[in-house]
Amino acid sequence: MKRDLRIVFMGSPGFAVTSLDSLLKAGFNVVGVVTAPDKQAGRGREIKMTDVKTFALTKGLRVLQPENLKDPDFYQQFVSLRPNLGIVVAFRMLPEVIWSFPEYGTFNLHASLLPQYRGAAPINHAIINGESETGLTTFFLKHEIDTGNILFRERIPIESHENFGELHEKLMHAGASLVIKTCEAIQNDSYNLIAQQDLVQPGEILRTAPKIFKEHCRINWGENSRTIYNLIRGLSPAPAAFTEFAGPTGEVVPVKVFKADFRLNSHSENPGNLLLKDKKELAVFARDGMIIIKELQAAGKKRISAPEFLNGFLLTPEWKMR
Repeated sequence: MKRDLRIVFMGSPGFAVTSLDSLLKAGFNVVGVVTAPDKQAGRGREIKMTDVKTFALTKGLRVLQPENLKDPDFYQQFVSLRPNLGIVVAFRMLPEVIWSFPEYGTFNLHASLLPQYRGAAPINHAIINGESETGLTTFFLKHEIDTGNILFRERIPIESHENFGELHEKLMHAGASLVIKTCEAIQNDSYNLIAQQDLVQPGEILRTAPKIFKEHCRINWGENSRTIYNLIRGLSPAPAAFTEFAGPTGEVVPVKVFKADFRLNSHSENPGNLLLKDKKELAVFARDGMIIIKELQAAGKKRISAPEFLNGFLLTPEWKMR
């Protein structure tokens, strides 16, 4: 006999909307949505709702937006929904009083093959570290973040040219399907839990995926070419890797780099030196080769191709990247 599920969905960004939409299309009973509070954004400081709230309102769903997840008033609102299953997709860390309330538990969709890449930015870090494979995991929440018993995992390849935005899109849609698979298994009480420690191979090193800050986005031209290339694609289109053009008389032009390629070759140039070819190619020397910049954006300007940049900006061999 199928369980009668009453689902509370918890999430905020667009990544979570696809899963919520899939739940509704599959006929699951979503009794409420928990998402982040509205906030001011942009130059006009207009009030902006989360993507999940915007979508939920179009579907007539009840929306809760607690400032503090430990607020007793929020707890009472949450309990009044009478949920028996919680689903978390791209949301904040929940207090136990919330995630332990639903009878059938609360599960999280995580964009990695747990126990690898626990943390806030698994998609970015998998690309930055040059992985050829990542995946998706659904698991029941417990005290320690991203450590609960696993319901399902799905492996997803990472193409050598793929950037964060492209992989994010692919995982977003595959993740929605995995959420449906997980809900159906819980509804039918037909699943086997796997402890994360049982999946760790002898000698395997567990990588983490902490939140990315601005200081992590600066390109170090003294690194090898592949490392720089992976950083650029792992942060594109946002938050984006950045660097600075430094002119011979003290000029500094900050730029974000969105698209690049790399070329391995031995050379005697200092890392950060430029190689300019007829305003058609913008190459920067790295430790073991060159990075060929394809798309970039100067501060206060729009994103453009490297040839467009070279046509509008007078660079000479005396300029360097730093």
